[in-house]
Amino acid sequence: HNYQLGTVEHIIANPASGLLIDMGKEKGKTVSTLTAINKLIYEELELERVLVIAPKRVAESVWTAEIDKWEHLKDLKIVKIIGNEKQRKESLRQKADIHIISRDNVAWICGLYGGSMLPFDMLVIDESSSFKNHASMRFKALKKVQASFKRVVILTGTPAPNGLIDLWSQIWLLDRGKRVGQTITFYRDNY
Repeated sequence: HNYQLGTVEHIIANPASGLLIDMGKEKGKTVSTLTAINKLIYEELELERVLVIAPKRVAESVWTAEIDKWEHLKDLKIVKIIGNEKQRKESLRQKADIHIISRDNVAWICGLYGGSMLPFDMLVIDESSSFKNHASMRFKALKKVQASFKRVVILTGTPAPNGLIDLWSQIWLLDRGKRVGQTITFYRDNY
């Protein structure tokens, strides 16, 4: 669809992209993101490794299924970082374009690399509203390593389910506070 092509171009043109698009399989957030990743890896030669963080069920099946559905994505190699710690570490050693991990293991992967830099060029947070709590361990861990990424894409159909306060941490992860301020207090006071 034309709007999906526009979404792909938006991701390519903007290193910090928020896809706040209604839920539904026809909307195409996942395929649009994968198409942009494919172009950035194989055409633009800008990326080597992408980390996707998603809810557990989505991490286990949705991204791989989406790649399998589309001929133009057939060259993308995806590895799931799932299972026990030994299995997750083995998955990280595998060469892939995209490594996908559940949001439950975000603090683990950040800690594994010393809590400062991760070996990925791009971060995709699927269902970014799961990072709405600025006091959560997963947000704090990801905040420390956010500078690792040249590109960040957040995906959600419900960016502010309980109000605008839920946006601060999601947008902070997108651009390190350029849009919403460095602290939640600044955000509350100003917005």
